Amino acid sequence: MPVFGIISGSGLYDVPGLEITDSVKVSTPYGEPSDVYRIGSISGKEIAFLPRHGALHHIPPHRINYRANMWGFRELGIRKIITIGAAGGITDTMIPGSLTVPDQIIDFTKGRNSTFYDENEVVHIDFTDPYCSDLRQHIMDAAGKAAIKVITSGTYVCTNGPRLETAAEIRAYKQLGSDMVGMTAMPEAVLARELEICLAGLYVITNSAAGIAKDKLTVREVVETMAVSTEKIKLIIKAFFGMDFPGPACFCGQALKDSKI
Repeated sequence: MPVFGIISGSGLYDVPGLEITDSVKVSTPYGEPSDVYRIGSISGKEIAFLPRHGALHHIPPHRINYRANMWGFRELGIRKIITIGAAGGITDTMIPGSLTVPDQIIDFTKGRNSTFYDENEVVHIDFTDPYCSDLRQHIMDAAGKAAIKVITSGTYVCTNGPRLETAAEIRAYKQLGSDMVGMTAMPEAVLARELEICLAGLYVITNSAAGIAKDKLTVREVVETMAVSTEKIKLIIKAFFGMDFPGPACFCGQALKDSKI
């Protein structure tokens, strides 16, 4: 069974370098995941890949069945997930075309099923560091081996979508300390933590956010920038799976310890 999972979003509907050997349809107690899971390998390591919005990109951010997606990964035995996605740049360092490995999240989503514990159990997991520090370091090390520059920290503010943000909202998010804006990091990250799965993100800044960009924001810009960045992502992913992975140094696998009332 694969240990690693990859979930990707806008503009990237497959994983560069992943040789698909099988497709698995998973049914979960929470409904159907976004698509079938593609099973394949990179550098001899077996991986499960899922397109977050479906292969045809027909599921908007607020309609993604995040619980089913994460539960499906667990059913396949996945213990580590890399999320790949697009984001808008808010601060000066987050310019279009740059790659970043964020370390913090601010959640402005609403109406999404954001926990597996909403019935008969009360669970409060520690979410101080929303991304796995161990997995983040492996991604950054892989980028170094591939000689690809990545921004090694940043705060991702997650909005509900599917509309893009107003200029005033972006100004407010910047004042709150946000560096980048997207629509899918939550509840993806917290659900993985509840399942005691390590998760970290690799994001492409595809455009400047509303009010920062000089021109009208378009989806075409997102897709085009992701396409240009695919080669860099491919090199980082190849380097990542070419590395050795010692025992985990994180606490993700013990997230539920002392969290239940």
